[in-house]
Amino acid sequence: MSSPSNKSVSPKSLLSVQTIVLSAVSWAVLALLFFLLFSTSAPGEERPAWYAIGTYIFEEVAYLGAAVLCLRNWRSPQIVSGRNVWLGIGLGMLSYFLGNLVLGYWELGLKQDPTVSPGDLFFVATYLFLGWGMLLAVLSRRLNLENWQWIVVGAIAVIGGLLAWLIAAPTQTAQSFLMPPAIAQTAPAPKTAAPPKAVKAPALKPGQSAPPASTPAPATSSTPATTEQKEVPAWVTSVEETLAPLETILGWFYVVSDLALLIIATVLLLAFWGGRFSQSWRMIAAAAFSLYIADIWLGYAQKHIPDYQTGSLPEVFWVFSGVLFGIGAALEHDLSTRSRRTGGRRRA
Repeated sequence: MSSPSNKSVSPKSLLSVQTIVLSAVSWAVLALLFFLLFSTSAPGEERPAWYAIGTYIFEEVAYLGAAVLCLRNWRSPQIVSGRNVWLGIGLGMLSYFLGNLVLGYWELGLKQDPTVSPGDLFFVATYLFLGWGMLLAVLSRRLNLENWQWIVVGAIAVIGGLLAWLIAAPTQTAQSFLMPPAIAQTAPAPKTAAPPKAVKAPALKPGQSAPPASTPAPATSSTPATTEQKEVPAWVTSVEETLAPLETILGWFYVVSDLALLIIATVLLLAFWGGRFSQSWRMIAAAAFSLYIADIWLGYAQKHIPDYQTGSLPEVFWVFSGVLFGIGAALEHDLSTRSRRTGGRRRA
């Protein structure tokens, strides 16, 4: 016997919204525990390979699930906020999934650590599709923000832009901005070491032969390397050399895109605050914030932490971003289908 609450679930939905949200939250908690427990390694040691595989699995499952839920909204004619909105966000999630898959193969399968990989082409598509979908969500509503809300948007844009510039700018430029030359410490000049005194060799006694010069020890035969360097396929090297000139352009593209998504997410958060469909768009805004945090951290770590290894704790925000996009899509689908059914019963 079905309960009345079960009747509110769409018959085409395989999983209820409660099950989807609970599964997504559980996945995020498991990811957080995984990063907390295993992201720390001993100084000078690399993280084990299984940890890197685990981080990719957490991200891939989160973004693939989000893509499926967003594209489900796109195929549903009952979605209130517009199907193209969810088409853009869904393609963004799918592009991130494919880009991360390619990057994982490049790093774990080919043992390469390039500055630009073919996965970046999909990451660029991620930002373009996400920006398109979220911008459609903003333009589809009549923005009627109050003055203090525009001030909040402006303040977040300035702070986010300044932070992104400090991360993306050359290290010397950022340091000169944070520490002007006037307050730079003037360290005393180090004392030059006195030249070593010449030691007079003792005179040889008559009939005493000079001691033989110390001959260098014979060179020992070089031992074979303990680890064999895996030969890199020629096509991999060719692809990396082709994409390498794009490093600077892609770096600034990610910075500008992160800032644009941050501003759009803030506008979405304020525009949908307190409305009937505010729950889903709060999740979307939080997902964009999580993506911004993870990207900014990676940019900072690659520039200021020597020999940085990916997989540190702040990178769990990439998992959070995928999870939150999925939760937002599930809530939007549930609210839209319930709204249409309620309207149909009233008209009857």
